[in-house]
Amino acid sequence: MAMPTKAINLASFSSDFPSSLDKLNKPSKGVQNSFWVPRIPLVKAVQSPAESDTGRWAKQRRPQNADGDFFVDHTCIDCDTCRWMAPQVFTRVGGMSAVYKQPTCKEDRLTALQALLSCPTNSIRTEVPPPDILEAQKTFPIPIDENKLPGVYHCGYHSSKSYGASSYLIIHPDGNILIDSPKFTERLARKIEELGGVCYMFLTHRDDVADHGKWSKRFSCDRILHSGDVEASTADVETKLDGNGPWRLGQDIMLIHTPGHTEGSVCLFYMPLKILFTGDHLLMRESGLDIVEMYNRYSVGTQLDSVKKLLDLDFNWIIPGHGRRIEFKDVGEKNAILEAFVEEKYAHYSSVKNKW
Repeated sequence: MAMPTKAINLASFSSDFPSSLDKLNKPSKGVQNSFWVPRIPLVKAVQSPAESDTGRWAKQRRPQNADGDFFVDHTCIDCDTCRWMAPQVFTRVGGMSAVYKQPTCKEDRLTALQALLSCPTNSIRTEVPPPDILEAQKTFPIPIDENKLPGVYHCGYHSSKSYGASSYLIIHPDGNILIDSPKFTERLARKIEELGGVCYMFLTHRDDVADHGKWSKRFSCDRILHSGDVEASTADVETKLDGNGPWRLGQDIMLIHTPGHTEGSVCLFYMPLKILFTGDHLLMRESGLDIVEMYNRYSVGTQLDSVKKLLDLDFNWIIPGHGRRIEFKDVGEKNAILEAFVEEKYAHYSSVKNKW
């Protein structure tokens, strides 16, 4: 059933929080500027095969694919989307994704088609045009977990402009919130409209804004981005957050400034369901928790300090902009895992900082 979209008064943005959160406003201390990491150039957008002159070879089937209908071609950018959306079908081989097992049941076929539709570079293909592709399109946005996380959806349709970042939708009685930008398609827009449309578009940081302008025009929604991450392409966003926050969006949503990956990275804490949407601040890869240092655009030390801030928040879920979602048993397990991760990173960089 479609939910009403009621505007939230922007005056409700506030930094007045209980004293237990006061430390979120304090400047980071200690090692924030002491780490240097060798970086590779940030991928702002992925070239199409025609643009990069890869020609027909790039769209051919990779030999690492299992025999059968579904396959991944050579244009794969190793963004990991298909591997977490349909892990029973896709795996990583030779620095790219590949089909290791063809879907054999209706459920597996559906998730494979959802991954195909979400691939930012259209690198997943089939030997025969899928007759059920329209049915797969109708499943977006996809409920994450209707029992544990009611009203939270994965939008799919990842964009090459954000290196395949995930976008999510929160159905909220005071107005729905679109988190980061999927690729704009009118088909997805109509499905979101059926759920009540979009009141706010929260952009976690500068890299994952993709088609924000098209979504804003389609729904006349207010876009929110930290001023530290505003660039020419986002100069017209309606709400620019200033300072260290935190800020309140309504009564049950907090915006937490977590600088490090970028200067203006911000996480969204949805308190009723204890979810933290982290953008690129903290994510789960196949190898475990990660802060993707090689793509850091500001300060690795500051990013680690910002991860430590999360110990003060009562959440059980991390939903990142890239990679797998994480469910913790409770806040104690969450804190133990985050503390161990941060301490391991601190120790690593303390031991190697003079070796570069």
